[in-house]
Amino acid sequence: MKTAALIWTWIEERFDVGELIAPLRSKTVPRHRFSIWYLLGGITLFLFFVQVLTGLLLLLYYRPSTQEAYESVQYITTRVQFGWLVRSVHFWSANLMIFMAVAHMFSVVLLRAYRKPRELTWVSGMLLLFLALGFGFSGYLLPWNTLSFFATKVASEVAGQVPLVGHALLVFMRGGEDVGGATLARFFSLHVVVLPALAATLLMLHLWLVQKFGMSVPPSVESHWTEVPEVRQEVRFFPDFLLRDLMAWCVILAALLVLAAALPAELGHKADPFAPTPFGIKPEWYFLAQFQTLRLLPAKIFGIEGELIGVFGFGLAGALWLALPFLEGRLGRNGSRWVRAAALLGMVYLGSLTLYAYFAK
Repeated sequence: MKTAALIWTWIEERFDVGELIAPLRSKTVPRHRFSIWYLLGGITLFLFFVQVLTGLLLLLYYRPSTQEAYESVQYITTRVQFGWLVRSVHFWSANLMIFMAVAHMFSVVLLRAYRKPRELTWVSGMLLLFLALGFGFSGYLLPWNTLSFFATKVASEVAGQVPLVGHALLVFMRGGEDVGGATLARFFSLHVVVLPALAATLLMLHLWLVQKFGMSVPPSVESHWTEVPEVRQEVRFFPDFLLRDLMAWCVILAALLVLAAALPAELGHKADPFAPTPFGIKPEWYFLAQFQTLRLLPAKIFGIEGELIGVFGFGLAGALWLALPFLEGRLGRNGSRWVRAAALLGMVYLGSLTLYAYFAK
């Protein structure tokens, strides 16, 4: 104990850790019947760190070329000690991170946590969600197996439907007219350099905004606290709320290990660019709703390509959702009800279309 105290004193004298963590000691978190939803953001952050750690371990052996990508992943899975476990944890943490990020987004909307002055907190969080989807899309191709190859080919063809810049966007994504070595190199660079740099920057901004404005309190709870101030409850962030976060992280880590051991990530067969597209090829679950929507649209709508209208609709919906805090006030007195209805409709749409696409043949 004496040695530990001496080490801490040495560190404190040089880095003044006490002053650095002082804001955390004074920070409080509101406590009410909806407080459980505050954990979703911390869980998403924890899964992002798991992604970074396992991704760095996989980088030690991965080779981003069409000749070696599949073989390097196969080597990690079969020859590297616990390589299969690291890859499976990376796979499942990616899926859980996106799921938790989406759940966090809808909880923010339903609790109206995007209200003034937290508009930029919402915007930065939404941009982080878009980056998480970008991580999923770019990382999907890296094993260079049959499923990832043809799913990327189909997805990039959808991107090619964007008005005016569609073909240029398709060539930029693929590094040419077809999916090949240039595509793999670009997706690898995007996955391990560009997106992490953007995510780290946005993450620091998002956390700073959360620290600055604190946790939002739902309007119903806030009005009740205003009427009856003595019922207001708050807990210290450090160590009380942080310990709750740590407990949630332990539960998620246990779930990750169970999923990785019980349902390890499959590798499949190496991609063959000259093979026909397999029947029933589908993207990952977080793109299934959009995929199924494009499949259900008719070929022509008022003389316009159905897929073109679908892609435009997704882009418009994303832009409106990003601007949600600024639009609510323009919807009149019932703006919050319209937003809540849109959120519930969005959940039903995403859930039902995802399930339909998953089980459809």
